Amino acid sequence: MKRAAALGQWVNDRPLSMEERLDMGGGELVSGRTGSPRDEARGDLWRGAVTAGGAEGERGVQKGMVMATGKTLAVRGFLIHLTHYDPVWYRRKSRENPFDMEVALEVVDALAEEGFNLLVIDVADAVKYRSHPELARRYTVPMKQLEKLAAEARRKGLEVAPKLNFSRSCGVHHHNDWMLGPKEEWYHHFDDEAWWKKGFELIDELIGVCKPKRFLHVGMDEDHDRSYSQYIQTIKGLHAGLKKRKLRALIWNDTGIEYDSGMIHAEKSLTAETAIPTDIVQVLWRYDAVPAASIKRIAKLGFDLWGAPGPRSAAGAAAFREAVLRAGGKGLLMTMWIPCRPSNRRRLLDGIRRMGPVYRGEE
Repeated sequence: MKRAAALGQWVNDRPLSMEERLDMGGGELVSGRTGSPRDEARGDLWRGAVTAGGAEGERGVQKGMVMATGKTLAVRGFLIHLTHYDPVWYRRKSRENPFDMEVALEVVDALAEEGFNLLVIDVADAVKYRSHPELARRYTVPMKQLEKLAAEARRKGLEVAPKLNFSRSCGVHHHNDWMLGPKEEWYHHFDDEAWWKKGFELIDELIGVCKPKRFLHVGMDEDHDRSYSQYIQTIKGLHAGLKKRKLRALIWNDTGIEYDSGMIHAEKSLTAETAIPTDIVQVLWRYDAVPAASIKRIAKLGFDLWGAPGPRSAAGAAAFREAVLRAGGKGLLMTMWIPCRPSNRRRLLDGIRRMGPVYRGEE
């Protein structure tokens, strides 16, 4: 079955089940976020045989297959989670524990050692907000802990960008459920004046604590509840508010999605591309292939483009990097989608060290 012609791809799969979204061997918590699970991505660069059972779970691209541009990424980022909302995390919210500061500081050390220069901090309801204490959960920690983490990252030479996801996807991805107070339903204050006031009060608290120089990530991936026009207007509103605060908005771009149930998100992102300001940074994610057509299209529209190739394949990330650089893109954002907890310490640190040479352009 053909995908929307504007995206120039094919669809012949289903989305992964929740069980399949748990990483192979060890059952660590990972996100429901995924690209198409099929082996052949028509028009993409990340092709070939699956390396079954490989240490990195590599798919398609093998070492030595990447044609290097010789350029260096201006932005080499990593996304750390104090908490997160997606289908897998959501079903474990009732027993979620606070993030571990010691592990987070080790992550910062590893990032600095490996030449990363940006730490994006996924905050949501992981900290106690002075303006909205009603958002506190069982895993919420004092704001001072976030302040300490951000300060240490800056001390180690990492720029800091907080992240709050304003996507609406109640009952599916739950990305914005962190904003719901006691007894508040998803349809209450649907993008009304009170919602906007609340959103920017939370943003202002994070700006004061994290002291971002350039960026704030507003999510906006997998938005299931808004219409196309509502989705576009929300992005424009977030952009305008951040511009007043002398910051640029980072958003996820979903056009790498190919599975049938995710096409609403891919097409919504595609529609927004020609309707939103081009000083918004588009972070294009896909974890099993290089979405070459999307990379070229987004760059041609004049956006600053970053890629998000996922953590499993160094060779695949290198192919993604080179495609981004050839198109004039500026960066990569490494994602792992796992809690910052002692049980994940080795996995986080090993992942950063494995990907460091790729992000530095040495592999």
